[in-house]
Amino acid sequence: MKLYYAETLAPRKACAVAGYLDLPIDYVFVDLSQGEQMKPDYLAINPNGKVPSLVDGERKLWEADAIVCHLAQRAESGLWPRDAQRQVEVVRWMSWNSQHLYRHAASLYFEHLIKPWIGLGAPDQAKVAEAQGFFRKHAAVLDQHLKGRKWLLGNDLSVADFSVGVTLPYAQSSAMPLDEFPEVRRWHDQLNAFEAWREPFPARLEPAAAHA
Repeated sequence: MKLYYAETLAPRKACAVAGYLDLPIDYVFVDLSQGEQMKPDYLAINPNGKVPSLVDGERKLWEADAIVCHLAQRAESGLWPRDAQRQVEVVRWMSWNSQHLYRHAASLYFEHLIKPWIGLGAPDQAKVAEAQGFFRKHAAVLDQHLKGRKWLLGNDLSVADFSVGVTLPYAQSSAMPLDEFPEVRRWHDQLNAFEAWREPFPARLEPAAAHA
């Protein structure tokens, strides 16, 4: 298997799950600053020109949530539940995250980390305030759900935890008001116990651009 990645949000999910599962994967760094994601050979793998992408034999797979589900299935790991109803719960939380929490947390990540990296200047404070407001709204939903639960699905860790939590390592550097939500903070602290979560990206000679 080959996993094409950059040191940004969506690939962090895939790299963290791959590392947690200790799968035999060749990691291929895609230099976004050089436009490598738009080169014809990469577009043949992922026509969206995005990262991550996974090549597993003849199969080419893109979208981080799909990739982490595939990796868990490939490893026959409990990160992908066997029970059909619990699989539906995984999809529900991944869908919720992409439409709500991730969307607004990623805006804060962009304003504070990506804009300076690509030379677009300081954060737009109006956009920051708006994104923080939405972050609070959706983090409150997550905080309530996590009361009495160790992980999103209860006692068992799943790919949903890796997906929903992916922006939170950047909470401090991106001005996400994470500390206002003690259950979310507690849950993320549990993820931080995993080395694959703390250090998901393979070592490279060049320093990471947006790696907090």
